[in-house]
Amino acid sequence: MGQTIISAIGVYISTSIDYLIVLIILFAQLSQNKQKWHIYAGQYLGTGLLVGVSLVAAYVVNFVPEAWMVGLLGLIPIYLGIRFAIVGEGEEEEEEEEIIERLEQSKANQLFWTVTLLTIASGGDNLSIYIPYFASLDWAQTLVALLVFAIGVIIFCELSRVLSSIPLISETIEKYERIIVPLVFIPLGLYIMYENGTIETFLNFIL
Repeated sequence: MGQTIISAIGVYISTSIDYLIVLIILFAQLSQNKQKWHIYAGQYLGTGLLVGVSLVAAYVVNFVPEAWMVGLLGLIPIYLGIRFAIVGEGEEEEEEEEIIERLEQSKANQLFWTVTLLTIASGGDNLSIYIPYFASLDWAQTLVALLVFAIGVIIFCELSRVLSSIPLISETIEKYERIIVPLVFIPLGLYIMYENGTIETFLNFIL
């Protein structure tokens, strides 16, 4: 049991640490503290989908997708980074309270799905780690690992939220977010595609 907990902690940290800066940026952009739950929910859904795919691949079909296919997920942060650079957060200047409420709800839903997609995109290449890892566990050990992952999501989100509340960090992101967000998201997407050989595959196909 102890060995399973330690191994699960190691797997989760090693596959999630590179996503920390993205979470910090997302928390720093919140206009209301209650919106943080949309980040939590998106993180849980994204992580859950990745783990679910890994479990199915490990226990049912014994299938590992080709790396270049996983790399296509890098297009998600690239798209979000370009979109943010062009249109920003899409802030509207409407005055009517009812319209503002609708816009805030729309932004909250958009935040949830943005976090979900970013979690899947940044963790897509982790399937090559998750699948063999879960395949090595029995069902009891798998349940322990899933519990560790669930706790890990909370810890990483809280750590990111605390770091984003540091005045120097939050003020810098708020002031330069139109530059920082694309500079983080676009290279992240390119890295995902490069790391999985997607760019190389496309170049070989073209040339």
